[in-house]
Amino acid sequence: MGMQHTPLLMSRIIDRGATLAPDVEIVTATASGTRRQTCAETRDRAHQLAHALADAGIRAGDPVGTFLWNGSQHLEAYHATAGMGAVLHTLNIRLSEHDLEYIINHAGDRLVIADADALPLLEKLAGRIPTVERVVVVPSEGFEDWSTTVAPAVDYEAFIAGQPTRYEWPELDENAPLGLCYTSGTTGNPKGVEYEHRSQYLHTMAICMTDSMALSATDTACGVVPMFHAMGWGVPWAALMLGCKQVMPHRFMDPARLLQLMVDEGVTISAGVPTIWQGVKAAYEADPDAYDTSQLQRLTCGGSAPPPSLIRWYWDTLDVEMIQGWGMTETSPLATLSRKVMQYSHRDLPPDRQFENVAKAGQLMPGLELDIFDEEFNRLPHDGETVGEILVRGPWICSEYYRNPQPGRFHGDWLITGDVGRIDADGYLIISDRSKDLVKSGGEWISSVDLENHIVALPGVAQACVVAQPHPRWDERPVALVILDEGADVPAERILTHCATQFAKWQLPDDVLYVKSIPLTSTGKMDKKTVRAGLDAEGYRLPDLREASAS
Repeated sequence: MGMQHTPLLMSRIIDRGATLAPDVEIVTATASGTRRQTCAETRDRAHQLAHALADAGIRAGDPVGTFLWNGSQHLEAYHATAGMGAVLHTLNIRLSEHDLEYIINHAGDRLVIADADALPLLEKLAGRIPTVERVVVVPSEGFEDWSTTVAPAVDYEAFIAGQPTRYEWPELDENAPLGLCYTSGTTGNPKGVEYEHRSQYLHTMAICMTDSMALSATDTACGVVPMFHAMGWGVPWAALMLGCKQVMPHRFMDPARLLQLMVDEGVTISAGVPTIWQGVKAAYEADPDAYDTSQLQRLTCGGSAPPPSLIRWYWDTLDVEMIQGWGMTETSPLATLSRKVMQYSHRDLPPDRQFENVAKAGQLMPGLELDIFDEEFNRLPHDGETVGEILVRGPWICSEYYRNPQPGRFHGDWLITGDVGRIDADGYLIISDRSKDLVKSGGEWISSVDLENHIVALPGVAQACVVAQPHPRWDERPVALVILDEGADVPAERILTHCATQFAKWQLPDDVLYVKSIPLTSTGKMDKKTVRAGLDAEGYRLPDLREASAS
């Protein structure tokens, strides 16, 4: 007889939270405060949106673009498209207009739901995105009187008004597309990663496991990571399934405002990139008595590795566990996670040893396979020393790019991640670097990430970015860009002496440049490509290295 084969569809889990916790709130930040609606209202509005999309001619398999910040309407769009079988194409608001034009046309978005305050960016594409038949505009405080020439436009509330609050979700193939997310390519055009119902269903289950993010219905979750970045790391799906309270910062990402929002709403778990948590730390330190962070329990950090000193600060100062995760758009994104205690044998480790583990990229999520390989694709030993190319495969790992064959990124059914690292005897993955961010000096590799983490641990240093500069003799040499804390004085000699305690002489940066800001990519990581091109965030050429060192 056996079990019945039930397709793994997102429509089977997304209505659950509102059924079990109808009165729990979804909170969205606004210009003057917050606005609130319940899980039940959010579900009803999502079903109305599905009807409105269907009336607009959207069918299962059609891509629907979202040009939205993190807010309740974005959640409704996730919910409606997943239920009806349309494909949610989250457009990254921070991309260049060239990339946006390419992505919308490549995906063939038929309809775009956009925040009114983001319309000026979309406006630049007027006449260049012919597949878009309609724009549905979400007004916000201060942006009530919007207009657009991109395509025929309608107000979001008018669009869903009067629609039934129940949509019979269709039976779909579990391998039907659910979402589309483009990864900002380092070279050439961005590449699309398609998420299927089955892959995201399994990914949603995985991130709720106790040994991963341990997301629970009892949590108040604040997704700081944009919902246009790898499906918000899966948090919106998990929160819809569980019915936990959700707090959404919209475009209001100023660290002090974000910290206040988290305090006011009793946030217990949040997720974002290291630059966000460095900003929140600085806001807290500027006025420690202003914020009661006693509710906050854990912060998930990904996108790039958080400095160990930052992980330690959150635990020692706020009693908050920082969970490091590693993954990429191509891995949905959760591949590995690191928590203070992840193994039975680690329960009695001294704190210093536990924090050493958190500083690693972590242990593999159940259901995935991951290994390190040499250039001939031979598996390498897990001795914590040998460095190799990281490959991963599994049910929520990309096997090809959307309408864009890239054979060089796949080896059989393995994804070649482009990251290099090592695996220790406990099974922890330790990222050495993006293969393109390693500095190759005289035939030897230098890890920019290791240098950055070491420099940031020095009191007075707010941020550090290490990049390769071409060198006539050594091929490349590392150069460190440093942002100091307000009023701090940390001379270059001190930074180099500090590095020399852990690094060989040939691994030390040739120069230390003091800058006011470091350019960030559209996903909030340090934009090393732009830094390497010799530009700082304001678009001025960096000073000549020797002059900068002398000054």
